Amino acid sequence: MDTDERPDAGSPWVISVRDLLRGAGIQRHVTAQWPAPEGVSTPVLGVPAGDLVDVELRLEAVHEGVLVTGTADADLVGECGRCLTPLREGITVDLQELFLTGASRDEAGDQPIVVHETVDLEPVFRDAVVITLPFQPLCRPDCEGLCADCGIRLEDAPEGHVHERVDPRWAALAALAGTEETSNTETEER
Repeated sequence: MDTDERPDAGSPWVISVRDLLRGAGIQRHVTAQWPAPEGVSTPVLGVPAGDLVDVELRLEAVHEGVLVTGTADADLVGECGRCLTPLREGITVDLQELFLTGASRDEAGDQPIVVHETVDLEPVFRDAVVITLPFQPLCRPDCEGLCADCGIRLEDAPEGHVHERVDPRWAALAALAGTEETSNTETEER
């Protein structure tokens, strides 16, 4: 086992596996609710820190170390990438990680290790959630978004919502004439 820095023993995501280190084949099931750690998000969507996460795990001693498998259920909070409507939806992610025993951090490389007879599941949870988050979350697939001119939600806009736009090449001439040049305007319909 590694002699590096101790994991945060106060975190519920750090689990003692002392009972599993006696030999291969020993199993333990964990069902719990833990507060979500910081940083399980993208800039527009994520699991708020401190929100409860339902976790169901099986920890199993294997020849190489401790295999952790299970699921985590959490609520995602954010906003629609098109119309900025607040979003709140549930997510279930699969968790699976092998924590090596008897290896140093250098020997293990990117593989997590058992440290002081504990495993830290926070990075496993964070990675499982963040890779499933959409790049641009939507309130629904056919969301129309916001009007580029006035910012109103297009779904809330009255029928025939349009903005008259003066062609900038003619705007200076229209200002000199003191009237708007209507024959050279473009009407954009949203």
